[in-house]
Amino acid sequence: MTRAQDSQSHYEQSDPLDRRLQARRLSQIANVQYVVLLLIGLQTVLAQSWLNTVLVLLALALVLVGQQLNRRGATDTAIVLMLVSLAGLVTVSLWFSQGLYSGVLLAYPAILIVAGMVAPLRLFIGLLLSMLASVVGMTYASLSGLLVFEPWPIGIGRMINVSCILVMCAVAVWLLANDLRRTLLRLQQEILRVRDSEASFTHLAQHDALTNLPNRLLISDRMEQAIGQARRYDKRVALLFLDLDNFKTINDSLGHAAGDELLKEVALRLQDAVREMDTVSRQGGDEFLMALSDVDDLAAVSAVATQVQARLAQPFTLKGMQIVTSISIGIALFPEDGDDFETLLKHADMAMYQAKAAGRNGFCFFDAQMNAVTRERLSLELDLRQALLRDEFVLHYQPIVDLHSGRLLAAEALIRWQHPERGMITPDTFISVAEQSGLIVEIGEWVLNEACRQMMLWQAAGLPRFVVSVNLSAVQFRRGNLEALIGSALSRFGLSPSSLELELTESILLQDSAAFIDMLYRLKALGVKLSIDDFGTGYSNLAYLQRFRVDKLKIDQSFVRKLLGNAQDQAIVTAIIQMAKSLNLLTTAEGIEDVAIRRLLAELGCDQGQGYLFARPLPALEFMAFAQRTQLPA
Repeated sequence: MTRAQDSQSHYEQSDPLDRRLQARRLSQIANVQYVVLLLIGLQTVLAQSWLNTVLVLLALALVLVGQQLNRRGATDTAIVLMLVSLAGLVTVSLWFSQGLYSGVLLAYPAILIVAGMVAPLRLFIGLLLSMLASVVGMTYASLSGLLVFEPWPIGIGRMINVSCILVMCAVAVWLLANDLRRTLLRLQQEILRVRDSEASFTHLAQHDALTNLPNRLLISDRMEQAIGQARRYDKRVALLFLDLDNFKTINDSLGHAAGDELLKEVALRLQDAVREMDTVSRQGGDEFLMALSDVDDLAAVSAVATQVQARLAQPFTLKGMQIVTSISIGIALFPEDGDDFETLLKHADMAMYQAKAAGRNGFCFFDAQMNAVTRERLSLELDLRQALLRDEFVLHYQPIVDLHSGRLLAAEALIRWQHPERGMITPDTFISVAEQSGLIVEIGEWVLNEACRQMMLWQAAGLPRFVVSVNLSAVQFRRGNLEALIGSALSRFGLSPSSLELELTESILLQDSAAFIDMLYRLKALGVKLSIDDFGTGYSNLAYLQRFRVDKLKIDQSFVRKLLGNAQDQAIVTAIIQMAKSLNLLTTAEGIEDVAIRRLLAELGCDQGQGYLFARPLPALEFMAFAQRTQLPA
């Protein structure tokens, strides 16, 4: 017997179900033994075989004790007591009666059958070895003449004894066979349950839990199969990437439960819009995929996309309300846009965002040029992150002067990127990417601190007092900590708040929220100046000029450069200057490149100007040399 077998036997017996079954079987066998032993005992009394009568009485007593132990939960002790004692009593009966001629010998296999049902392997083997030893001993005693065993005549007594033992064996065998049948039935049920569980797990692994649509794993497999078929028969496969346009609004306003119901309804409508051979999948959130196999031409794909949008345009009923939504769809085709699922998925996703950018509720086919632009943007974003770490940004400063006297009044800080491979990059190339990626917050903070640091150095060098102007992004306002950043920068570099001017775009002012207005008031309370950049190109509004208490309007260079030859632009500039004066605001004209425009602006009443006529944006050292000439020609 191996240690592994002992461990298995112990494990099986420690199982609560097996222990209960073991105790029940032992009780059933003990009841049968009562009957059998009583019959055999009655026969021994009638035959006046007093030794066997005593042995039967002892057996009855031991079975009774074992039954009591079993009822109290000491099943293991009861098994050992009953089997070992019965085997011993049978052996004693054989030795002192007929030996191997006795019908009591049949009790050995009956005991072994019972042991096989309820006893551990170690006890079973011990009983078998002791019985074999007893048989060998009786055989040796008979052959050596130590004992003489004589068979008794066959009679009613032997018939009763043998019959009782056979009944005992039959009951034990029947119970054992019945247990085997039940075990096989349980095993078959477990196998079926495991198969059902495996099928359920497989389904869950390949389907979305909410909509029961195939998930990305399953649609990927089906797409690869469709691509293989299309490659063999020179067909097309289309992958559609679908995204609900206003799902977040619905989810936030009606709750996640309503959002889940909407997704289920959308899934049903999408399935109704395609053929059985096609696959609809949920990517996650409000994103879905459609795999259209065996596609003939682009018109067929366009028809499916149009049908999908028409179905989703129908109102949904959620919580007793009629909800209308729309969907944006990006489409990628095999083999034109990729030859595997991952490539097609990426391109369909890009096309979907193009459809979003085009106004939503539409569909867009993937375009290679769009891919190139996206790749360029991603590369630029990655380089921007590295630029912050490598300190590759620099500031150039463009003078702002008094149009009448030529005196230096301010300097606008303009960021430049000294790229290690592309050289000097102007902000027009990367600012939009920085805003979309959120990097503008870190970049804007760097610009603010660098401009203040440089102003401190200029003041320490004895330059005339002037203002440094810094551009702000709408993203910085939304972050909410702008006041703390500005206060920290001024304090760190020992600057007066009046030496800092913040340039805002008109689009920032249109936010017009209570938090935004409060932020502007707090900035004004710090003592910094506020100006509106590129005034006239956005949603110019007199109301916000009064409410936000700005200090200056900067006239966009698109009006200034055509000032001499365009009466309409001259009228616009004149109106801006007059409006500013009526509100006690200063005006700065951007993009002044010749003397005639400067003189005209001065005649119209413009206060300040900046442009190539005075100086291009200059590095800090060159600007310092320029600033030392505090008076420019009039």
